[in-house]
Amino acid sequence: MTKSKRVGLIGAGAIGTVIAEAIQRGLVLCDELVIFDTDLQCAQNLKNKLRFSVKIVDNIDALLAQKPKVIVEAASQQAITEYFDKILTTNIDLIVMSTGALLSIGTGSQHVHFPSGAIGGLDALSSAALAGIDEITLTTHKPPKALGKNNAEALIVYEGYAKEAAQRFPKEMNVAATLALTVKPVKVKVQVISDPSVKRNTHEISINWHYGEMHLKFANDPHPDNPHTSALAAWSAINLLKTLLET
Repeated sequence: MTKSKRVGLIGAGAIGTVIAEAIQRGLVLCDELVIFDTDLQCAQNLKNKLRFSVKIVDNIDALLAQKPKVIVEAASQQAITEYFDKILTTNIDLIVMSTGALLSIGTGSQHVHFPSGAIGGLDALSSAALAGIDEITLTTHKPPKALGKNNAEALIVYEGYAKEAAQRFPKEMNVAATLALTVKPVKVKVQVISDPSVKRNTHEISINWHYGEMHLKFANDPHPDNPHTSALAAWSAINLLKTLLET
């Protein structure tokens, strides 16, 4: 018997739309997309753009009742906090985009996955973490608009650690949470800069570990419909979704 490739989607905003359009283009093989968004009109607007089997539900229980193989959260840290336990009682694979929430909840299940988001190299970082990381820092430059600022010169808006950064900037700094989840229990130092000289969301990661150093840099175009996030974040979720559906 062929396994169902039904996908659940929590959140019909910018990231959810990119994921749905990737399915429509055949980049991800999916039998049916089930959309849950607390804004039903937003979900309906997305459905109207699509030309394959799409169902809209109005609560998490209705979504789980459809028995999707994978659920993608593309909504908010609040959504993960609210629905995480209920989803975990099923055997449904969950892709978490709002990784900041996982720093408090944890990832103690084989069914919980998070994509690399706006960065990469997580395989190298997790390998280094096994050997021992002495220090890891993340420096993020974003256009002021992405941080709700209008400063004319570069301005440091946060210095601290990943967990607090993800709490203070729940839409903008899930990248810090993703790093923290990858190298835990090592604490990730974070600096966030509102920088009018950059047009891309830029993340620089520096690691001193037991056998050397790593320096990674990612400069990503903001999503055109949501300056708070990078387009790469949605594509990393698409790649992970494709992998999970093929297993």
